[in-house]
Amino acid sequence: MKVSQNELIEAAKAGQVVSFPTDTVPALAVRPDRATAIFDLKRRSLEKPLILMAANFLDLQPYIQGTPAELAIWQQITQEYWPGALTLVLPASELVPEGINPGDRTTIGIRVPDLPLAREILSQTGALATTSANHSGEPPLETTNAIAQAFPNVFLLHRSDLPCDVTVGSRLPSTVAKWTGKAWEILRQGNIVIKEK
Repeated sequence: MKVSQNELIEAAKAGQVVSFPTDTVPALAVRPDRATAIFDLKRRSLEKPLILMAANFLDLQPYIQGTPAELAIWQQITQEYWPGALTLVLPASELVPEGINPGDRTTIGIRVPDLPLAREILSQTGALATTSANHSGEPPLETTNAIAQAFPNVFLLHRSDLPCDVTVGSRLPSTVAKWTGKAWEILRQGNIVIKEK
């Protein structure tokens, strides 16, 4: 269901599943406390966690926990690579709803996308639980028309400057780096390569 940006923001705030472009692939997104709606919609395994996406690191900090030294390391990484196609998997705080990562309540993936439009939306909705727009096991859908066909009840961003049949984003998934307590373990290599200090 194609809607304006304001309508999409209001739908997200109300707990509906929405879709908007990011710097990688279009996202399905929902309020963190309604994360299970995305698992149902995508027919997604509960072993595959969602990630929290927000407009800035500050909006994501309540969902993570670490020592002051770790927080300093994480903040340094975010200053160097965010906004960008880098997902950090960090220790989760008690504020992370169970539905985001049912298979492992101890960690949470977080990201700030390098697309001003996505950050503009997220700055008004707050952090959202996100994943690529596709049914589980299928390639990510890349256009508004394809997403509308696959997910007719999802609120889709429709703007005159975003043609419905044109791809927005790099089409490449983000690099995923997990904090091990001492260093970064790369779970998925994307465009961003973390330089070892």
